[in-house]
Amino acid sequence: MSGRMTRWSVYVLVAIGFAVACAFLSHWQFERNESRSEQIALVEQNYDADPAPLAQLIGQDGALDPADQWHPATLRGEYLADQQLLVRNRPHGGTSAFEVLVPFRDDDGRVFIVDRGWVPPGDGDAPDAVPAPPEGRVEVTVRLRPGEQLPASGRGAPEGQVPTIHLPSIAELVGGDVITGAYGQLVGEQPAGDGTLGTFESPTDDPGPHLSYAIQWILFAVMGFIFIAYIIRTEIVKHREEVEGVEAPARRPRRRDRDADVEDELLDAR
Repeated sequence: MSGRMTRWSVYVLVAIGFAVACAFLSHWQFERNESRSEQIALVEQNYDADPAPLAQLIGQDGALDPADQWHPATLRGEYLADQQLLVRNRPHGGTSAFEVLVPFRDDDGRVFIVDRGWVPPGDGDAPDAVPAPPEGRVEVTVRLRPGEQLPASGRGAPEGQVPTIHLPSIAELVGGDVITGAYGQLVGEQPAGDGTLGTFESPTDDPGPHLSYAIQWILFAVMGFIFIAYIIRTEIVKHREEVEGVEAPARRPRRRDRDADVEDELLDAR
């Protein structure tokens, strides 16, 4: 009996450990679902808001308030077309496209990185053609986006290209008072530049499967305890059957002996 109790205790401990792991994963998925809901709410609030001057949204420290992501901003000044950069391996049009980054000198003297759109890859390591930005004074409307991290793999890029939109690295290539807290995805420019670039799709409002995954992990934890209870019950039933199977043959000979004694008494009486 003590051996079985020890084994069952191990079963229960395994179920508890599994339940703790499931609870952790469920909590993680709940947090991801909450974060995704906040992102969707932010897009709904800012994406189609009225444009505001860049200086109103990004102060002299160059930092972007997370609450202002996706908010349209207006810039007035000129493109620095000779310092244009291409971002490699961007997923657009079902292929690894290039996004076109052009520094823009605003009237306040600061340089802001504008992502004008994307172009398909060419035959080599660069696109076949990149439409030029408008010359002279331009009014540009962008949606504010935070910069990206450097690639974890440490991969680089050929001259005139960058692997990601890592604004501090881009600032070293461009020079000047470059804003490194945000860049802008182009919405429109007046006058328009030559040619046409691929535009950016609006962010999806799909909340993702995080909530359903969180509920599934809770169910897995409950199923773990049910499974352990089933195993213990099965062992108990099997043990009872084994005990009854041993005791039954010992009782049957006694019944047969009593029957034989009664038959002998009847024969003697005759």
